[in-house]
Amino acid sequence: MINAITHIVDDDSFGGVNRMLAHMTNSPVLDKAGQHRIVRVRRGQFTPPKIKADIIVSHLSVNWANMPMLTAIRAIHPRTAFIHVEHSYSERFVTSNVENRWRFETLLETAYSLFDTVVAVSRPQFDWMLRRQLCNPKRLRYVPSGVDLAPFFALDAPAEGRPFVLGAFGRLNVQKGFDILVKGFNLSERQDMELHIFGDGEERAALETLAGGNPNIVFHGYVEGTAEAMARCQAVAMPSRWEPFGLVALETMAAGRLLLCPRVDGLRQHISNGAIDIGDNTVAGWSAFLQKLDLAAIGDSERNR
Repeated sequence: MINAITHIVDDDSFGGVNRMLAHMTNSPVLDKAGQHRIVRVRRGQFTPPKIKADIIVSHLSVNWANMPMLTAIRAIHPRTAFIHVEHSYSERFVTSNVENRWRFETLLETAYSLFDTVVAVSRPQFDWMLRRQLCNPKRLRYVPSGVDLAPFFALDAPAEGRPFVLGAFGRLNVQKGFDILVKGFNLSERQDMELHIFGDGEERAALETLAGGNPNIVFHGYVEGTAEAMARCQAVAMPSRWEPFGLVALETMAAGRLLLCPRVDGLRQHISNGAIDIGDNTVAGWSAFLQKLDLAAIGDSERNR
């Protein structure tokens, strides 16, 4: 039986949520399990969209503004399987952003109670949700996010020679921590390495100011083909302040590039799968790590893969 699956999303950026949805709706394998349809709504929209489906999957931001719509969808479709995928929240998100933890956790508990299943996208996120008792354990599942990795597996090994190119990919916002990386890179004073930043966002002007005219820091803006951009890099840095999963990590390791990241949220799972733990996710931490990074040893290890 082919299920009609409706995905509801309120994120209009070309970030991880929409990249994952694009993969799901275009995958021949997943197409055999269901006919996927994406319904886009405004964040905080009061009126629920018209839905006819066997399964409804929420990719919405859980917030008080979205609660009326979520409640209405549950009321209108009491017998339809209702699933929520938690793309936004994690332990470090709470540490970095939440002042009133009781109020925030009450919001999550209330919202999650509307769903038949709540999906955590990484094992650390799953463990955090269990530990904080945010969801009935019987309703909680762990399903890692995914995208089409074929273009990354198809890349050649990183080019040898200098300068060594360290890439950073993602939206230029406070979550991704590129300000930490730019400051740490400048503080390291390495002249045999370039930092190439691929992405755009509200923090771009501030990051360019932080770069201070360093010719070894290059801003490329938004790029359509992440794999083609990653082909230029020998390694990729992820200095995220919080990260429920991190699709860039998955792509980096599929591309055979060295992944550098801190032990933050879902990135801890990637470290257990072979990424390099840089230590403290601070300016001093990145500076110290980059300063001692042995580029020759990286080249040898990548040639031997």
